[in-house]
Amino acid sequence: MGYVAIALLIGGVILVTVLAIDYWYSRAKDKPLFRNFLTNKKLDKNQIAVLKSEFSFYQNLSPELQKQFEHRVASFILKKEWIGREELLVTDRHKVLISAVACMVSFGRRNYTYRLLDYILIYPSEFYSKIAEDHHKGEFNPKNKSLVLSWKHFEHGFRISDDNLNLGIHEIMHAMHIEAKVGKDIDSARFMKHFKLLMLRLHDEDLKRTLDQTQFFRAYAFTNQYEFMAVLVEYFFESPDHLKQHFPVVYTHVNKMLNLKFLGY
Repeated sequence: MGYVAIALLIGGVILVTVLAIDYWYSRAKDKPLFRNFLTNKKLDKNQIAVLKSEFSFYQNLSPELQKQFEHRVASFILKKEWIGREELLVTDRHKVLISAVACMVSFGRRNYTYRLLDYILIYPSEFYSKIAEDHHKGEFNPKNKSLVLSWKHFEHGFRISDDNLNLGIHEIMHAMHIEAKVGKDIDSARFMKHFKLLMLRLHDEDLKRTLDQTQFFRAYAFTNQYEFMAVLVEYFFESPDHLKQHFPVVYTHVNKMLNLKFLGY
């Protein structure tokens, strides 16, 4: 057997062993052993400047985690097709901030590029949706693999960080939720496990009564399960302490669903 064949054999054994350990760890610990295999994608200095000046989540990360975040944002930008509508010219700032929101929500996951999302369409403001036959601020269309956003309302969402209204988080969460529902990977399995546990807990009469009495979540959250999750994750990122204090069980399931405990959430 030649040296090349031996090297390939050893490499194969190592890979199988690592995958087996990763599978065992993920089942035992309810999270992936490795979140990142490579962090070689780079943002240019102007793109990094946008994160440093405008995105607080990035600003609060350690230098090591910032590098991981930059890699993910760069990868997301490269993998999507960016389309401006109504004469909107898509700039690096549009790309970086939308990608940053997507990568923030998925930062605890191994999969972060959203396989059901290929196209990002950006309107200056509200737009008419042919699907819903109504004017919208944002929508995720899994059939067309598209995320459509009003830039005006997206900006409002991340600039005001404590009103629990964040269009980017809301629509990205729809993409993650639907991906998890059809996915077969570790991240999807964990998401759906805790989503189902959370739905079961919501049948608890005491919890339902508390939700009704406090009116913590806006009424729109109870439209359906997808809207509930999208609104819940908005609250998770914008009012984590409040959510943890009033609904610790709900908070814990969301935290495990997103695997963000290591960031101090």
